[in-house]
Amino acid sequence: MISGNATATGTARFRLRFRALAAAGHFRQPEGVKHLDDLWLSSVGLGTYLGEPDPDTDQRYTNAALQAVENGVNLLDSAINYRFQRSERSLGAALKQAVEEGTLQRDEAIVCTKAGYLTYDSTVPADPREYFVREYIESGIVPRDELVGGMHCMAPNYLRDQIERSRKNLGIETIDVFYLHNPEQQLGEVSRETFHERLRKAFAALEEEVANGRIRAYGTATWNGYRQAPSSREYLDLAAIAEIAREAGGDDHHFRVVQVPFNLGLPEAFTNTNQHLGSKQVSLVEAARELGIGVVGSATLLQGRLAGRLPEFVRKTLDCATDAEAAIQFARSAPGITTALIGMSRKEHVEANLRVANKPLAERQAWESLFSKAQ
Repeated sequence: MISGNATATGTARFRLRFRALAAAGHFRQPEGVKHLDDLWLSSVGLGTYLGEPDPDTDQRYTNAALQAVENGVNLLDSAINYRFQRSERSLGAALKQAVEEGTLQRDEAIVCTKAGYLTYDSTVPADPREYFVREYIESGIVPRDELVGGMHCMAPNYLRDQIERSRKNLGIETIDVFYLHNPEQQLGEVSRETFHERLRKAFAALEEEVANGRIRAYGTATWNGYRQAPSSREYLDLAAIAEIAREAGGDDHHFRVVQVPFNLGLPEAFTNTNQHLGSKQVSLVEAARELGIGVVGSATLLQGRLAGRLPEFVRKTLDCATDAEAAIQFARSAPGITTALIGMSRKEHVEANLRVANKPLAERQAWESLFSKAQ
């Protein structure tokens, strides 16, 4: 496996290599985010969620990842369940090729993945239930009483197992950011007290994984949790979760990143004041800044639904030629969002989406005016 991890020196080197191609603001540091604030992250990151679990899609993702790192993207995101582990392996193939060819050094890239959902290996087995029972339950990896909905788990042994599989899939010794994948899924079946205790055990295990050099930092990658009202069963309170991390890892804990949907259709991380900081109610982005936690935005194009249907004033305000460019510019220019993830499984998608990297970020006043214009 490729040794090392993203470093201040490496990511600064990567940034300098693209200084003539990328506009100011394309690379940024997550200020105030301990353990990660010395890294330079690209404003656009490569996502690997969608696609068929077949060899053609595998190769397209590998080619897209190579195209991305050769054109100024150094944040690569996946999950062990994406395409039944095949997306991680596609990224692994790209990293291996790029390092061998000298187009990328390991310390220049921030490699992120997630675990929480039980997954197959490459393809759907003939008897899916028998596979899960044999692979995860009978092996002792997943405690039966901690499996929610027959598919979600965050027990310590399970997370250790998934990290080891992900390291092998990606071909790297150290994962830069490891996310608990949609932990709010647990709240569908267990009390909040039980949920918090499971989080505490999971975070303690992840602190051990950091100490052992298998991951550098960890966080939560969610879809609903941070966007919900406090009265919702799936609601996640970032301050409460950060306190659990402090209990598990002390003031120097490594819970330092959250990934949330953020786009023109789902702007709640910026607009909803659903998080509690003492007596204050603030947005997720504000809470994260106060707590020293970075925010990565996912679903920048809302799985393609924002390309081709935006009002003209959005393109005009953001000075973009296409809806896709405007959607990307909106997400990457958001105050408090470190990187906007875009699923890119084809080289031509990479080329088109990275045109935005050549543009300066939208000015704050113009960006905020979109909210009043939309009313």
